[in-house]
Amino acid sequence: MLFRRASRAPLVASGLTALALLGLGACDSGSDTGSAGRSGPSVIAPGKPGEENRTLSPQEASERRAQDDSPNSADVSYARMMIEHHAQALEMTELAPGRAASAPVKRLAQRITAAQRPEIDAMKGWLKAHGKSEKAEGHGHDHAAMPGMASEAQLKKLRAAHGKAFDQLFLTLMITHHEGAITMATDVKAQGNNIQIEEMADEVIAQQTSEITRMRDML
Repeated sequence: MLFRRASRAPLVASGLTALALLGLGACDSGSDTGSAGRSGPSVIAPGKPGEENRTLSPQEASERRAQDDSPNSADVSYARMMIEHHAQALEMTELAPGRAASAPVKRLAQRITAAQRPEIDAMKGWLKAHGKSEKAEGHGHDHAAMPGMASEAQLKKLRAAHGKAFDQLFLTLMITHHEGAITMATDVKAQGNNIQIEEMADEVIAQQTSEITRMRDML
């Protein structure tokens, strides 16, 4: 199920203004820090004008966020970019049946198609449900600016390849493509506010991390 929740990062509602995560990357193996320390890093909630900031436990931050998970710009941008990112992956997988030499590569391409096509539909549906267009008004996203996207020259080379040469290039490009998707998903988990987008990002990270491992074994 696409929206199955793998984990929920402690994020705070956009209505509370941006929060700064403390202790990211730090490892506390010292004294007992209580339930907040065991469940994740503390979160600073900026105070109102004239008031001091508050330090929230991950549970408190999650509870505050649950009150309002209205999409912010990071959520909307992620959905729009991931639609394009997945579309390129499908463009690549569609080449596999007639060009790949390896049966495992063909099966992998089928799995990627089966997973990412519904995800595109889900993200389009999410944008529509929140009154957002599939593309930002006035301009689209620069493909080169999205992590992991293959260049037109690389796609042209992939279209011209057959047999083992195709397999090698397909796996190389798709590993990079998946790594880019994981980067985007990780970023929105840190910057976004909507729970449904976070669930989508969790699914991308779990699924594509597994596929990267499989593809590296196939090289």
